[in-house]
Amino acid sequence: MRKRVLRFAGAGLALLPGIASAQALVCRPAGGVERPRPDLPDARQPRRILPIGAYTLALTWNPGLCRANGSDPENRFRCGRDARFGFTLHGLWPDGVGKTWPQYCAGTRILPPAQIRQMLCTTPSAQLIQHEWAKHGTCTTMSPAAFFGTAKRLYDAVRYPDMDRLSRGDLTVGQFKARFAAANPGIPAHAIRVTVTKEDWLDELWLCLDTRLRYEPCRPGSGGAADGNPLKIWRGGGRR
Repeated sequence: MRKRVLRFAGAGLALLPGIASAQALVCRPAGGVERPRPDLPDARQPRRILPIGAYTLALTWNPGLCRANGSDPENRFRCGRDARFGFTLHGLWPDGVGKTWPQYCAGTRILPPAQIRQMLCTTPSAQLIQHEWAKHGTCTTMSPAAFFGTAKRLYDAVRYPDMDRLSRGDLTVGQFKARFAAANPGIPAHAIRVTVTKEDWLDELWLCLDTRLRYEPCRPGSGGAADGNPLKIWRGGGRR
């Protein structure tokens, strides 16, 4: 199959020094895209139509994801030889007014291949793109194009500290938040939640926004590891 090659090189991401402005070092989506399965509510993940009280921008540390789940068929593209990512966009999540959030607010068809292809170097999984629209996007008033365009705009504006350097020394969650905030003057440390694995490897960043998509302090008890929690960063390629 003929491939359309896209390369995004950014100093500071994954194994390079400095502050990163590009999140995909190498991204080569095939000319065609995999057709995702329908993503539907069920007993474990029911439909909930609730008012939106805030938003979360969720970013995944891709080397860590591939370390833990690289053999999953759905991660073949993001963890394969033809792609190399640092932080990827998990999604833009509407939060509720209380502890429960809206989800699967309306039935939806499979997204058009053009929409999926447009997002693959940002959210490198066709199934995850479908999931994000079905579970989260349908609870907004936005169209798929507006929803993904808004999420990508927020994602593209984020900058990252020197992940390679941070991965090589002792680090706590609070110290990482401070370094991340220093790279992003518009995102204060108290607007950042960091999730980790049971072994304290970096998993995701959850950034807290108000209903106008401005960064705000995260609500108490809304998830994330404590500031004093140790944090390890997997760099990929078999290196720790």
